[in-house]
Amino acid sequence: MIEDVKVRVGTLDDLDQVMQLALQMHDEIGISNVNPHKILSEIYPSLQLDGGIVGVIGPPDAVEGGILLRIGKFFYSDDDILEERGVFIHPNFRSAKGARARRLCEFAKKTSDSMGMPLLIGVQNDVRTKGKLRLYERQFGQPIGAFFKYEPNTTAVVG
Repeated sequence: MIEDVKVRVGTLDDLDQVMQLALQMHDEIGISNVNPHKILSEIYPSLQLDGGIVGVIGPPDAVEGGILLRIGKFFYSDDDILEERGVFIHPNFRSAKGARARRLCEFAKKTSDSMGMPLLIGVQNDVRTKGKLRLYERQFGQPIGAFFKYEPNTTAVVG
């Protein structure tokens, strides 16, 4: 029997655990320096449903995974969109039964539907990328683009 995994809307009771999860996510897949205050400035209001929402799996004292969604806008439009800022499953639960990553994707889609906003979600790291892309294609269909990262050559001379 598959474990019954449910995603619930996070609250301020989840703040410490969600912050720990976000910092752990950065340690694993971050592509630039971490600023815990900036993370807090995104998570705290979202746990109060102010400009965003956090979906969490597990009780407040033992969060197993989560997704941070924020309301934003493209630079060229006044229309709101729902932007995924992070999806992360604690390593202890990645191979556990219950399809946690899929459940978090389903939460994102339901949130998009209930808010009537398009959802922008993707992979912006190079850790287990192929598996994440397969999951996202099953959940969301074909991708609409790609991200690339260029590391500057700090010894290059312009001239």
